[in-house]
Amino acid sequence: MTLEEIATFIVADGKGILAADESNPTCGKRFDSIGVESTEENRRDYREMLFRSKGMKGNIGGVILFDETIRQSAADGTLLREIILKQGALPGIKVDKGLQPIENFPGETVTVGLDGLDERLKEYAEMGAKFTKWRAVINIGDGIPSDECIHANMDSLAQYAKCAQENGMVPIVEPEVLMDGEHSIDACYDASERSLKSLFEHLEKYQVNIKGTILKPNMVTSGSNHNIQASINEVATRTIDCLVKNVPSELPGVAFLSGGQSDVLATAHLDAMNKIGGFSWKLSFSYGRALQAAALKAWEGKVENIFISQDELSHRAEMNKLASLGEWDEKLEDR
Repeated sequence: MTLEEIATFIVADGKGILAADESNPTCGKRFDSIGVESTEENRRDYREMLFRSKGMKGNIGGVILFDETIRQSAADGTLLREIILKQGALPGIKVDKGLQPIENFPGETVTVGLDGLDERLKEYAEMGAKFTKWRAVINIGDGIPSDECIHANMDSLAQYAKCAQENGMVPIVEPEVLMDGEHSIDACYDASERSLKSLFEHLEKYQVNIKGTILKPNMVTSGSNHNIQASINEVATRTIDCLVKNVPSELPGVAFLSGGQSDVLATAHLDAMNKIGGFSWKLSFSYGRALQAAALKAWEGKVENIFISQDELSHRAEMNKLASLGEWDEKLEDR
């Protein structure tokens, strides 16, 4: 498959991405919430359960994995990445190395991981990874984000994207403007617009093939602690407006992160955008918590809960596929 074919496949027909690339410490926090120890075996069992869910088929086009997971085999010896392929989805891999504070810019970070990236990508390509992910984090606060922070992060994102494509894998570029804070939806729009403008300027500078790239942005929302939360329709209209003004039409897909939204709200926002329409790219999802939260809670680390947990993931995957087609309705959540 060419880069363009891979990117198009992942978001075709309303399909989206299951983000299962939580680092071990993050996975540990999730497991703490259900009283399960975060061992390698437990993490493997949990993810195997997700990947074998019947609702993966037809609803999920790609799964982002963590380094540990792409190397793991299921309890019966089948590689987890093979299970994903059998479900009709493509395996992908998170390749950044996390955040580092920017000197003299308090409250701001840059994502690291370019050192040794080419060698790591070559290994992942040999393992069968078809796409990659790199997350940049932009905070909103007093006087931030600074131009320096935005440009440093977008430059790294573009260098990573070029390297991924040179190794035959589609890059997912994730410029996440965090919801955390008391800022207004206007402040989120401004930071999101500045980040997207800078990102696509840097992608052009490094001659990244936009047709073989997927964008994973935040939605334009009020800050999580802002006293007035924007309505579903306002989030949808402001997000579309920001994207249409700043994202090239030849990009095959925009797969939103959920960014701390509840699972149903993330679905409702996505559906509202697709009902409005008026854009050239597929508008889809790349959710972690918003796909997994109900499944994790139902599982509780118990074998007897596997089918209930899989039903929860399958339901959320189906709801988000409908939202990607603009065909979701809140009544469908009643089961």
